[in-house]
Amino acid sequence: MPSTTAITVSQLSRLIGLPGAPVIIDVRIDEDFDADPRLLPASSRRDFKTVSTWAPAFTGQSVAVVCQKGLKLSQGVAAWLRHEGISAESLDGGFEAWRDAKGLLVRTDALPSRDEKGRTVWVTRARPKVDRIACPWLIRRFVDPHAIFLFVEPAEVPAVADRFQAVPFDIDNVFWSHRGERCTFDTMIEEFGLESEALDRLALIVRAADTASLDLVPQAAGFLAASLGLSRMFRDDLEQLEAGMLLYDAFFRWCRDATEETHNWPSAGAGKPS
Repeated sequence: MPSTTAITVSQLSRLIGLPGAPVIIDVRIDEDFDADPRLLPASSRRDFKTVSTWAPAFTGQSVAVVCQKGLKLSQGVAAWLRHEGISAESLDGGFEAWRDAKGLLVRTDALPSRDEKGRTVWVTRARPKVDRIACPWLIRRFVDPHAIFLFVEPAEVPAVADRFQAVPFDIDNVFWSHRGERCTFDTMIEEFGLESEALDRLALIVRAADTASLDLVPQAAGFLAASLGLSRMFRDDLEQLEAGMLLYDAFFRWCRDATEETHNWPSAGAGKPS
């Protein structure tokens, strides 16, 4: 009988990158993590021994707990979270099962340092259009759900990065930026090790829209139009980012699940008497 307190690799993989994905907590011991220091997308590490102190932070959220093999550590932590009234499941087979199934894994050597609240902090130019919405979307959905994004005047990005220990992106002469014909979104996918069919397809749309290469893919023109429309709708860059998250969620789902689907009206047989 399938476990009622575990989530399978295939079930969790269908939720990764979606706004309703569970919070993923990695409770592997240091020895196991050091042997393969990658993380499931958007996950964070916690010490299983102190679960009683950090459990309340997840009240009201759905949680998937990951240990090396899906046995005592993740099952124990998930049980403790449920004791606290939190919806929690352990990952069946653990990190090893996810890795062996070729699930997406984030390279931690590329992760910036975190602030005192455990968040990565990023800074870029104000008035975003395409790449400066695409990158925060990727980070929030696959790297750090609680990441902070600062939008400032272009000339002030380096100084703000220095004074506020923020990571600059999508400006000249920094690590997280365009490389040749590829945009910053491409760079982040590569450096975080997030290459996948769906994200690579989305990256092509982003690149085409961001670099005025609309002939690269048919969806680019409409994507650019929607992005520019959003930039005109919102005076506040953070409000624009929040609205843009839905646009990228929709295109990601299309890239993952709906590229073969077509739509026509009227449907066959429409108007015929029954």
